This record gives sequence, structure tokens and C-alpha cells, in this order.
Amino acid sequence: MTVAVVTGASSGIGEATARLLAREHGAELVLVARREDRLRALAAELGASFCACDLTEDGAPDRVRAHVEERHDRLDLLVNNAGAAWRSTFADGGWENVKRHMEINFDAVVRLTEALLPLLRRSAPSALVNVSSTAGRVARPGSGAYSAAKFALAGWSDALAGEEAPNGVHVGLVLPGFITTEGFPQAELNENPLTRRLVSTPERGAQAIVDAGLNRKPERYVPRAYALAAAARVLAPPLVRRATGGKGGGRLVPRTGGDPK
Repeated sequence: MTVAVVTGASSGIGEATARLLAREHGAELVLVARREDRLRALAAELGASFCACDLTEDGAPDRVRAHVEERHDRLDLLVNNAGAAWRSTFADGGWENVKRHMEINFDAVVRLTEALLPLLRRSAPSALVNVSSTAGRVARPGSGAYSAAKFALAGWSDALAGEEAPNGVHVGLVLPGFITTEGFPQAELNENPLTRRLVSTPERGAQAIVDAGLNRKPERYVPRAYALAAAARVLAPPLVRRATGGKGGGRLVPRTGGDPK
């Protein structure tokens, strides 16, 4: 029986991942998010347990670990999915905007992984999946703070994969593009016929997470074609800068953001 912790489980990709793990893999789940009412309802539906907490708070990682150890004798999969974004240029948002993106999208992930890594090692072969973003490979004006955090998460994941492989802990990385969720509604993109086809679903994100975790794939883009953008960033950076800058690039940075889940 797979024991899995899923963060950001109250909606979007996290909720879809929890449902997929329970439905098709019979996993015993620990659901983590801030909104207790949402978690309680989903946990009751899936036969899971939950730990309602804000992962940016100092004691949150220890609370999650204590919850897991109290109910399970192992941890086979950790899905670090919780995150948020707020649109702003650096001139307008400054360091404070970078700081809050780093706190939820990078620092909280590192701190929770630190708390749960001993359990993953003890349960090896096991896996953890970090949900970064295509914006963690290709940055766009107006979302630099979000990209900074997701770039950091992608780079750290690559290093952690090499470090933990000898311990039997697989590290997978998922890089979604535009996915319609409560926190990231993608309203502008969905309303425009020219960009609507760029938007994917939480269910596809969930399948990528399962592939990166249980199927031990190193890296998955959602949709897969978004990997071409990352490759172009390496092979033709001037071209990508032109494509992502100006009015054209501005259309690909939705003004709607979300609160962390």
C-alpha cells in the first residue's frame, strides 16, 4: 500500500492528484493545505487523513511529519504541489514580491522535504515530486518573482535527485504550463481563441505527477510540447527573449493570480 503526502490538496492539481492516487492506485493519503473545510470534505470522500496548515509557518513541517508518523509506519511518496503567484514587475513589486514567492514556492518545499526526507529514506524505494513550472525554465516579464522561485525549485530538484538516488529516493520534477485551477484561473487565456489551446487541465497535471513519482520519470512537462520552449531557451535565447517580451509576451502572463492552497 502506497502512503502519500500531497500538498496543495484542497483544489486544482493537488486535488486531482489525490483523487487519481486514491482511485487508480489505492494510496493511503495525507492531504495538506490551509483550508480545513475543503480538506475535511475531500478526506472523507477518499478515506484519507488531513493536516490543515500554512506551510510557510515555522512549525508546519514538524506538524505534517508528526501527523504522518502517528498514522503510518512509512512514507512512499511526497508531492510538493502547493504554490501561488502574483503578477508584478520588479520595479513595482520589489524584493517583497520576490520574498513572498520564494516563501511559498521554494522555502516551504525545502523545509517540508527536510522534515519528511528521513521517512522517505526509511521507506525506500520511495519518491518525491516537486511541482515547478514551465516558468521555471522560461521567464516572462511581469512574472519574474514567480519564475525565480520555480527556477530555484527546478535547480534544487536536479541536485537533490543525484544526492538521493543512492538512498533509494527518486526525485521527479513536473513543469506545468498554463493549467486552469482556482488559484490560476487563466481567464485571459481561456477567453482568447488564439491562446485557449495553450491551457491544460488539473487531471493532466495529476497524471504527470504520478508518472514522475510512482513511475519514476525524471521530468514531465504539461503539456509535453512545452518542453520545446525550454529547449529553445537554451538553444536560441535571443529568439525566446523577443517572443516573451513586449505585447506578445504580455498576453502570456495572466493578470489573475491566486492565494496559496
